[in-house]
Amino acid sequence: MARQHDSPQPRLEGGALSAALSETIVRLLADTTGRGPTKARTTIDRDLIVVVLQNSLTPGERYLADSDRAEQVLDMRRAYQDAMGADCIAAIEDLTGRTVQAFMSANHIEPDLAAEVFILKPDATTTQAATSAGD
Repeated sequence: MARQHDSPQPRLEGGALSAALSETIVRLLADTTGRGPTKARTTIDRDLIVVVLQNSLTPGERYLADSDRAEQVLDMRRAYQDAMGADCIAAIEDLTGRTVQAFMSANHIEPDLAAEVFILKPDATTTQAATSAGD
């Protein structure tokens, strides 16, 4: 996935980028599971992007979890996330212009929370800033 992300359009930054990342992950989940989370918040810190999602379980998953089948719901969520991993990575790379080095995902039943974590390959500016800060 080490590709160049040159685009004639200016890149989103700050809050606009965070909002676009949240909206994209919510849309991908909705397309995959039939229902998206009701809340999403994205935090960006240099080479780290974390998207925290709330209330993402479908009614069927909620029913299973309430019927002592939470482990099966978590297994199914892992399968969804494995299947949609490439799409999530491509979306993050397209929006940030950076290469995703690693993608991790986790879910929690009660409260209904999920986290999508992306580690970006360091770029020259973040590597330089980190080196300068250490001097």
